Amino acid sequence: MSSNQYTPSGFRLLPPVVKNLLIINGLFYLATLTFESTFHIDLVRFLGLHYFQSEYFQPYQYVSYMFLHADFWHIFFNMFSLWMFGSLLENVWGPKRFLTFYMITGIGAALIQTLVNWWDFSSLQQEALLYADQPTLDTFVGFVKQNFPNYYDYHDTIRAFISQWTLNPANPGYASQSVDYVNQLIQMQMNIPTIGASGAVFGILLAFGMLFPNMLVYIYFLIPVKAKWIVIILGAIEIFSGISRNPSDNVAHFAHLGGMLFGFFLILYWRKKQFSN
Repeated sequence: MSSNQYTPSGFRLLPPVVKNLLIINGLFYLATLTFESTFHIDLVRFLGLHYFQSEYFQPYQYVSYMFLHADFWHIFFNMFSLWMFGSLLENVWGPKRFLTFYMITGIGAALIQTLVNWWDFSSLQQEALLYADQPTLDTFVGFVKQNFPNYYDYHDTIRAFISQWTLNPANPGYASQSVDYVNQLIQMQMNIPTIGASGAVFGILLAFGMLFPNMLVYIYFLIPVKAKWIVIILGAIEIFSGISRNPSDNVAHFAHLGGMLFGFFLILYWRKKQFSN
């Protein structure tokens, strides 16, 4: 029987783990909106994944972050993909293995994102130390434009400071203040959280492509593409986007790749364990 004809016994259109994950993510999304509008409490600050040097970091965020989403379309596409590809996987694997896979790929995505952030912030902190030795207006403007383009374009305080320093470039007070701004910008960047189920969802896409490589998936419900090609194309896009990413890009591309990477090795481990028994 070919993979694109596979129908496991006891097939459910909405198996229990997928169903409960959809419900939990939906409840978290509604809670985020409610707490923000009613109590002015930002749940993302407490539950989103922060860098470990951030003042808001907590270890439990490696789990809680994957149940939060930025907006309707963010949660819609993640949950649609979870249902579309996860339902078949859960029917094949069973609830326990599917939930294990989902959680491991989600946490693995967070670990990879932390590793990438460590690399980025280590470079930024080293650059900040070098800047502190010889702070100049031109160097400060270049540092902000290159590493924090959004702040340079839209942060009124930073723009006002640059304008004031431009009018009086010989004032040593501006040079000293610029060092404080550099460190503040790095800290502000550390306080930006990662949220979403995308890491686990990309792990599910990878698993779907490995288990059912020739199954046809209809893009926009019209264009048939084999699952293996979808996985390869998405993986290539994420690699390219991650390597060439713009500092203003707020998509955690390496978290997506991390979910796929952990999913790949987990499937290989399960296959090896199966054949060794």
